[in-house]
Amino acid sequence: MGSPSSVQPPRGKIGRIVAASLVGTTIEWYDFFLYGSAAALVFNTLFFPSSDPLVGTLLAFLTYAVGFAARPLGGVVFGHYGDKIGRKKLLVLSLLMMGGATFAMGLLPTHASIGVWAPILLTVLRLVQGFALGGEWGGAVLLVSEHGGDERRGFWASWPQSGAPGGNLLATGVLALLAAVQSDEAFLAWGWRIPFLLSGVLVMIGLWIRISVEESPVFLEAQRKSAAAAEQGVKEQAPVVQVFRKSWREVLLAIGTRFGENISYYILTAFLLVYVTVHLEMSKSDALNAVLIGSAVHFVTIPMWGALSDRWGRRPVTLIGAVGMAFWAFGFFALLDTRSFPVIVSAVTLGLLLHGAMYGPQAAFISEMFDTKVRYSGASMGSQLASIIGGALAPLIAVELLKDYESSVPISVYLCFASLVTAGTVWVAKETRGRDLAKDGVDASVPAAPAAPVKDSVPLGH
Repeated sequence: MGSPSSVQPPRGKIGRIVAASLVGTTIEWYDFFLYGSAAALVFNTLFFPSSDPLVGTLLAFLTYAVGFAARPLGGVVFGHYGDKIGRKKLLVLSLLMMGGATFAMGLLPTHASIGVWAPILLTVLRLVQGFALGGEWGGAVLLVSEHGGDERRGFWASWPQSGAPGGNLLATGVLALLAAVQSDEAFLAWGWRIPFLLSGVLVMIGLWIRISVEESPVFLEAQRKSAAAAEQGVKEQAPVVQVFRKSWREVLLAIGTRFGENISYYILTAFLLVYVTVHLEMSKSDALNAVLIGSAVHFVTIPMWGALSDRWGRRPVTLIGAVGMAFWAFGFFALLDTRSFPVIVSAVTLGLLLHGAMYGPQAAFISEMFDTKVRYSGASMGSQLASIIGGALAPLIAVELLKDYESSVPISVYLCFASLVTAGTVWVAKETRGRDLAKDGVDASVPAAPAAPVKDSVPLGH
């Protein structure tokens, strides 16, 4: 009889689990990215008024980065309890925290009304957002990875990854619609609040779907074994302690794997809005629509990259994206500088396509690095620590480089370097495709699966 991980679940069951994870991550990323878009477009004026547009934007992005700073703490806390009491309960809690903080942002008075308290309250709510998201990613991808079976894990686990462009697509789409139907004055006065208040409705939908799924069978089996060991007097260390003692190499690999992916994504989306509207002096609608179109392609292609990682392996697919992004870092800004909307759309879309090659296999790749008892903690810590040194700083560094040099070349060098770090990390990492998640042995070498395609893998169009 196969292990809980190796047995393929019924198509309908895995479909419900994927849907619950995808909807939940889409809503949480909608909340998180909405702040990033608003920081580039309105928060610099409403909460951080300054005579220099780039200085105001820089201050807005500082609070944007605060959300990332809270993510590792959220990863540790949610990871600990997720490894102790289950993935599902923590996912419900993270959704409630994220939605509540975002809804409250839509009710905040601005700097003109309450002065310095406006950015302080905004920062506190941003901390809550970051804490919640720190626990979301690990739980969502693990719930699918541990249900999805060994042969198709890359495909199934990549769907929660699509929640990132899905949330960005939703956030950017709502902002783009409001920018198109409202004057700049109306948007600054009250229109920007609508997307934040909309989060309350989305969270209710997400909770209704997420509560209906079952707990991971791999986790339940590990919990049963832990209970049996406890009855025999065996005491286990806290998951976070076990991670640092036995799996610190895997945490470093997870950080390196996410480094270039994280930086490239926030430059291609959040910083792009600043570059196009402030530096190139084009309209908000052009910038938002370019991200909107690119995110739509990104959403569709991430599962395709995940499926390819089931055929070719996690490492080769990730290397395609990392090396490709290192080269594209220089062509990207050259195309933006044309100030041609169709060319800008092409630049963003191709950039996000390469990002998807890194991001699609990532959920399965990182999940397969850790044992069940510490998987939530290890995956969350690795991914969220990368978010601090990667995504949190990327817009800040890019804005500062643009401000100091008035050129995109230093930003391209920065993006190229980050992508090469990820390429180097993946090059030295072991292939994990085909690992049975129900079996322990983090430090054991995981043999690479055969290069031939899996005959009964899920077609890309399904």
